[in-house]
Amino acid sequence: MHAWTFEAIGTAWQIDTREQLAADVRAAVADCIEQFDRSWSRFRDDSMVAEMARRAGRHDLPDRGAWLLDFYGELHDLTDGAVNPLVGRTLSDLGYDAAYSLTPSASPAPVPAWSSITWDESSIRTTQPVLLDVGAAGKGLLVDLLEGIVHNHGLNQFTIDASGDIYHHGTLPIRVALEHPADPTRAVGVVELDPEDALCASATNRRTWGDGLHHVLDARTGRPTTDVVATWVVAPQSCMVADGLATAHFFAEPEILTDRFQHEYVRMHADGRIAWSSHFPGEIFT
Repeated sequence: MHAWTFEAIGTAWQIDTREQLAADVRAAVADCIEQFDRSWSRFRDDSMVAEMARRAGRHDLPDRGAWLLDFYGELHDLTDGAVNPLVGRTLSDLGYDAAYSLTPSASPAPVPAWSSITWDESSIRTTQPVLLDVGAAGKGLLVDLLEGIVHNHGLNQFTIDASGDIYHHGTLPIRVALEHPADPTRAVGVVELDPEDALCASATNRRTWGDGLHHVLDARTGRPTTDVVATWVVAPQSCMVADGLATAHFFAEPEILTDRFQHEYVRMHADGRIAWSSHFPGEIFT
């Protein structure tokens, strides 16, 4: 297997293929990442997200932008408002800002109401300047976009790994360890990831910068969540869905999410308890 490793949107990526990726495929991947970042990044001044933070009104949406927002709308409803991409300003005020100051404000901004934005297939409209953070599902969407590029260039056996957001495309399953959130040298289990399935992991220790401060915010309170510390989700054919559901499992009862979306899950609580779905494709160590 050939492994292409690179950095993008603030994290490490690896694309494993049977044949080395041709230059035109790599160029298409790089262009897709740049377009995605120029739309959705809250860490660069020239992005659509940065423009939305400066002024209210209408803004053009990129490819699959409406699909991403539709999905966020479902997650918002299923979690009673806990998952909401309008947490960007609050995250920034808590110290996870464009300058990575890691210094929290004494009075973080409240999270705007979901009704502050509306959208259609081509544009998003805001009633006030808002700062989006699509980290709960955006990286998964980018994995899906890159999967389409690689597959459309004629490759049928490959795996994309965006630091724990994985899409597997092949003929045989792969085994993936589920990293313990408190000790990267240990695993809480393993998963057999079938072809055309996606695996996404989320943990409060992934981005932490102070006492009780991390990136998984409850939009209802504007504060980091405390009960669940890590989740893993396996979903068919969409890393975006697996990614978003991994965040939703911090807040919603599993039955609410499994009734709406086909997937399997594992979630670990702060007290060490681990729960998982009855058909999870792997083994959990207890």
